[in-house]
Amino acid sequence: MVTVSASVVNRFSLQLTFVLFLSVVVVTLFTALLTAPQRDEISEFYLGNRNMSPLRNGLAMCGDYLSAATLLGSTGLVALTGYDGLLYLGGTTVAWMAVLLVIAEPLHNSGRFTLGDTLALRLPRLQRPVRLALAICTLVITTLYLVAQLVGSVALLTQFVGAPSQAVRTLCVIAIGTIVIVYAALGGMPGATFIQVVKAVMLVSGVAIMAVLVLTRFHWNVDALLSAAARGSGLGQRFLESGLRYGAGTISKLDFFSLELAIVLGLAALPHVVMRLLAPRTNRVLRTSVVWAMGLVGFVCLAAGILGLGATAILGRDNIAKIDPRGDATVLLLAQSLGGGLLTALISCLAFVTLLAVAAGLTLAAASSLAHDLYGEVIRKGRATQTEELGVARMAAAVIGVLGMLLALLPWEISTASLAFLAFAIAASAILPALVYSLFWRRFSAHGALLSLYGGLACSVLLVVFSPVLSGSPTSVYPHIDFAWFPLQNPGLVSIPAGFLLGWLGSVLRPQREPSEYEEFQIRTLVGTAARAARD
Repeated sequence: MVTVSASVVNRFSLQLTFVLFLSVVVVTLFTALLTAPQRDEISEFYLGNRNMSPLRNGLAMCGDYLSAATLLGSTGLVALTGYDGLLYLGGTTVAWMAVLLVIAEPLHNSGRFTLGDTLALRLPRLQRPVRLALAICTLVITTLYLVAQLVGSVALLTQFVGAPSQAVRTLCVIAIGTIVIVYAALGGMPGATFIQVVKAVMLVSGVAIMAVLVLTRFHWNVDALLSAAARGSGLGQRFLESGLRYGAGTISKLDFFSLELAIVLGLAALPHVVMRLLAPRTNRVLRTSVVWAMGLVGFVCLAAGILGLGATAILGRDNIAKIDPRGDATVLLLAQSLGGGLLTALISCLAFVTLLAVAAGLTLAAASSLAHDLYGEVIRKGRATQTEELGVARMAAAVIGVLGMLLALLPWEISTASLAFLAFAIAASAILPALVYSLFWRRFSAHGALLSLYGGLACSVLLVVFSPVLSGSPTSVYPHIDFAWFPLQNPGLVSIPAGFLLGWLGSVLRPQREPSEYEEFQIRTLVGTAARAARD
């Protein structure tokens, strides 16, 4: 076990990171502009080049899903909590199973550009109120996730220069946010796809190299790695057992289950992931792409577990906690120990690119929903031209980016993980019930969709407001006051069943007038000819 200093990276690492990051940004921006839609066709902007191979699609899906929280937060969680952190990574890996087995193919067959098209095809009589509700939920989810990425860029910068001044913080957020706007507004789906593929290749390669270095240090003996991690934790065998973060009591166990439920179910309803599922041209390419994404995500999570255990074994749990109690600096500290300034700079650049890529995908998803569902179908009632809708989409991308920057600069002390997990919970509580019922329940009605969308959103937000996230604990946003009556950090355990219950209740109380419409919709979800013809 080695001793680490309070400075995570040295001046050389900072300069090299800046050069590497600037190089990646310049290359990807130039390529995104070259691959940007050259015609005023919304299909090209929303879905891009639909002739990509399953591997490239899988890399893009992997890039859309894996944020900097996986690289930084998950590794730190394993380093500080051992077994409990590994359990959390398990939920991240399993989440893609729900996508592959439940919604991927029916959604691809019935959708066009956004999830709103699927719900409109299923519920044509009240499609505009449903599209409006879905656009609001999409805006809330993507904004929360986008703010988490921008705040995460400041947290990452802190590992270089310490607590940044307000001017440096503002400059960092504006720089990242502006690049994101350019990717989304000008590049569209082709530009976002390119940066996602680059990010995924860098992420897989980076964690693989570090995992190999860690395993080599322990002669590829997993038992030796686990034993060294137990010793480095200062807790002995307890480090390899549950209870350090989750499982210590009933509330802790319920909180962990709530979090895993939100992650596993929320992925299937995240707007930027749903858009990615609509992009492949055929079901065969879609299935293979999702399998690639599952394998790549599983590999990254496995590597993150190895890195977390290796950090505890090599650096020591107490040393990591002294520098960063939340553990976000773990992977940078480990890189400094394993490879010095060069490896630290490479991993730091990877973290910044990861933030950038996820933020670009989120901005594009929000802009597409606002332009297509809200403006094109609700406000213009389907009469907007493609050129007009494309212009609105690009303006919406700029507005969403600016909104995210403004919210990220607010002086609130909330962790990026809390924002991201709330986005997952809202997606699983509001959008997922409407999606699942639309695909598989004959009696589902538009009133059920509206109740599940608005009710799931309201329930998730209210439970978080009155949870320890905002008040009642030393780590809350407002630690000195206490208005928390909901004991869990994540609302998923309550809000997800509530969303499904509200969707059922609305459909029972206000049933669909002509349930025979479901037959035609079901044929399309199985065959998909209408959807493919509309997209081609």
